[in-house]
Amino acid sequence: MTGPHLGTRPAAWTAVIVIAVTGGGLTGGVAHAEDIDRLTAQQIADRSRDALLDAQSLHLSTRENPGSGRTPMALELTLDRDGNCNGSVNLGDSKGSALIVKRGDDVWIKPDADFWENQVPGGGSAFAAIVGDRYMKGSADDPRLSALTRTCDLDTFQKLVSDNANDDTGTLNKGARTTLGKASVVPVTRMRDGTTLTVDVAATGKPYPLRLTIEGNGADAVVGFSAFGEPVPRATPAPADSFDVSALPGRSTSQV
Repeated sequence: MTGPHLGTRPAAWTAVIVIAVTGGGLTGGVAHAEDIDRLTAQQIADRSRDALLDAQSLHLSTRENPGSGRTPMALELTLDRDGNCNGSVNLGDSKGSALIVKRGDDVWIKPDADFWENQVPGGGSAFAAIVGDRYMKGSADDPRLSALTRTCDLDTFQKLVSDNANDDTGTLNKGARTTLGKASVVPVTRMRDGTTLTVDVAATGKPYPLRLTIEGNGADAVVGFSAFGEPVPRATPAPADSFDVSALPGRSTSQV
């Protein structure tokens, strides 16, 4: 198989988020949040999850401190249910970063020099020289790119949330109304296997989850949700700024 395989950990973020936002049965509708103060913790969690499942698009922002000597990673992605995506992945600690543009079945990925060096040991500089200051273009289902592009599909993410909706293990608690930036939120916390999962739920408008915090077992992470319903930028790299990934020579790569 030709070309590099670009990373595995970005896709793992989806599983982390799914574990944190699921739990309890689906309520079958998305209510507004104005009555949130009268709801139980489980009802708020259910409505927040349903609002997330109902979203047509959103912006996802993450940061982590994985502990155990692992490298922190960050995502900044705007994605929708039509498979469109635009943003970046940063592997942290000079491991490199990459810009991602996905439009339907086509994907463009632009790694930086550190990304090439760490993902293609012994050959990264050669790939970087071939691609230059261009995006690699390929099919979204190309196995060489799939570890990054799997993170860029909101429909797939929402299906995972829905499929795991009945996992209600752990103790669920409701906190007092507070603020997150300019937004009024109610925190809902679940204790599970030594980990504390807190979802800050919008207290006005639709009860969207606005922030997810995961703490425990020597690691922590924060996931922010915003820009619900806003379109993914439509611009894609020009042909002159793109390089066909199938033209890259074969080379084994490291696992992120």
